[in-house]
Amino acid sequence: MSTSADRPSILLVHGAWHGAWCFDGLRPLLDAAGRRTHTVDLPTASSATAGLVDDVRAVREALGRIDGPTAVVAHSYGGVPVTEALAEAPNAVHAVFLAAYPLEAGESLASFLGLPESGEAVGSVPPPEDARELFFGDAAQGAAERALARLTPQSARSFRERVTTAGWRSTRSSYIVCDDDLALEPAHQERLAARTDTVHHLPGSHSPFLSRPTELAALLDRIATTG
Repeated sequence: MSTSADRPSILLVHGAWHGAWCFDGLRPLLDAAGRRTHTVDLPTASSATAGLVDDVRAVREALGRIDGPTAVVAHSYGGVPVTEALAEAPNAVHAVFLAAYPLEAGESLASFLGLPESGEAVGSVPPPEDARELFFGDAAQGAAERALARLTPQSARSFRERVTTAGWRSTRSSYIVCDDDLALEPAHQERLAARTDTVHHLPGSHSPFLSRPTELAALLDRIATTG
């Protein structure tokens, strides 16, 4: 019989332009597997003036409201604040980076990708014009259209602010590579995955919580247990 320590809760952290709503189809599947699931809305997806420090605070506060060991699942940009937040989150027992960014101290999302960092990062960045293809390429039409309608501008600061500590170095970590991802190239994902303890693969595009929720839920349940 599994004990509560064997089955940590799961905190789901969304990526840029998204919100906690993107996990609505995944959570019932994890609940059915006996997991307590939690989500957090990152401030940078709703405020042009919010920055990385605000997202880190939101993740830490969400973890602080959870009683007991917790596996933190970060999608895409969500890996950036999770990287920082893990350092002061004693109940975070496993970090799972889903096509996400476990950055090194001193890195930003932009610096890792080799994007320009000059100039002042102000205002917000609208969702990509080709978001349907980039994010939801293999999702059902209806699910993709509903998700596209809920995307919001993302604070420009979030892409260029640098983390100060790599919390995944002191926390058990796993990476899930999305093999057909167009938003974060699999080659980049493989570089990032090499920083973690274990690597897993899912076929499909950037958002398996929409396109492959059953497969993703089973994989997350397995990772959270074995981790």
